[in-house]
Amino acid sequence: MLAGLPAACKNDPAPPVPLTRVKAVTVEVVDFAPPVTFTGVVSPRNQADLSFRLSGKIAERYVNPGQHVRMGELLARLDPEEQQAELTAAQAGVASAQAQLRQAAADFERQQRLLSTGNTTRREHDQAEAAQRSAHALLQQAAADEQSARERLSFTELRVDAPGIITRRWAEAGQVVAQAQPVYTIARDGPRDAVFNIHEWALTNVVLDKNLPIAMVTDPSVKTVGDVWQIAPVVNRTTATVMVKINLRETPPAMVLGSLVNAVGPIRSQKAVLLPWGSLFEVAGAPAVWTVDPTSNTVSLKPVTVDRYMKNYIAVAGGLRAGDVVVTAGVQMLRPGQKVEIAVEPKR
Repeated sequence: MLAGLPAACKNDPAPPVPLTRVKAVTVEVVDFAPPVTFTGVVSPRNQADLSFRLSGKIAERYVNPGQHVRMGELLARLDPEEQQAELTAAQAGVASAQAQLRQAAADFERQQRLLSTGNTTRREHDQAEAAQRSAHALLQQAAADEQSARERLSFTELRVDAPGIITRRWAEAGQVVAQAQPVYTIARDGPRDAVFNIHEWALTNVVLDKNLPIAMVTDPSVKTVGDVWQIAPVVNRTTATVMVKINLRETPPAMVLGSLVNAVGPIRSQKAVLLPWGSLFEVAGAPAVWTVDPTSNTVSLKPVTVDRYMKNYIAVAGGLRAGDVVVTAGVQMLRPGQKVEIAVEPKR
């Protein structure tokens, strides 16, 4: 009886091979509109270059970049020697014209008295009257020349025409500058903008309009809200970006000029499938996922189109349909046609 035992053991069925256990999720198509963050800089709405109205040598300068200046504050001064000499000459011309006018007026008054007594001629009277008028016109001309010389002397002083912050100095004391050559750049007080250089893709795919949250990069607790008010009409050929200006409704004191800020805008809503990173595989250098046939529990590779790679998941724009079962863990152990045991994850 013992001799028959080995033959009986040979007919016993082999033990079943355990199936590979994987995690999977059932696909759902959702509206996908993730936020996109852009980094820009706080800039003035109104900025201008300040310059002298005539050429000359800078004798003194009084402010530096970063200083806040008030209306009428003196910024710099040219050497006024030439303009002072012009004013002195013009004042002398006024004094001379006044003396001529007094003499002409006295002559005309005397001719009027003589004419009334018949001791002069009408011709001499008229000549005296004409001389008085000519002397009066010369005085007016001399006074205008004096006023012009006085104004030119005032042009040797560069003063602030509106309060603001000096952002740049273009010239130094001792330097000879031409008329209208920039000496300072001022950011005028008033509204502030956040300026961003945004890739042209974002202009089509991101909602850039009103009520955009703005926060400082160094201190996100400093926040405000902005509205897009200007988009450059051309693309920067070097960076392939477009300049976008966002008006800050309120500017917190900490958001000084030059501060780095982040703006957040949502991508335009689109249909997508959100999958965890563990589901991503590769076939022929392209992204793919493993799907499970629910009737046979066998797996197969399906190429997909990934729209965005997010921090915790990927957004698949094509290749999957609602109801597909996608493997999310254990993809490295699979081969096409392999039968698996599924541990279904909760739906996202």
